[in-house]
Amino acid sequence: MTPLIDVIFLLLLFFMLTSTFSTFGEIELGQATAGASAPQTQSDQKAFVQLGAARLTLNGALVSLEELTSQLETGQVLVSLDTDTTAQRVVDFLVHLRGREGLTVLVLE
Repeated sequence: MTPLIDVIFLLLLFFMLTSTFSTFGEIELGQATAGASAPQTQSDQKAFVQLGAARLTLNGALVSLEELTSQLETGQVLVSLDTDTTAQRVVDFLVHLRGREGLTVLVLE
């Protein structure tokens, strides 16, 4: 009969040798540089969208998804999610805004 401590060490050795260790990737960050602030143009528009399960507002006004996509061409869009918003609703919203040049979307949780 083998002592219990030998079995424990054998199991520990087995799990250490058969496990895979995750490798961490590195992302190089650039330094921020000071630049001249440019005046806001038409392409620098900022919009605030509130997305809920049944409602969609653009800068406080109720709109449909088609109206929203026609009004947002360029600029920055800040999206706030209601507590009842599903992940599928967010994906549908982002699909409508996908592929537009000059449009950046930031989704808040």
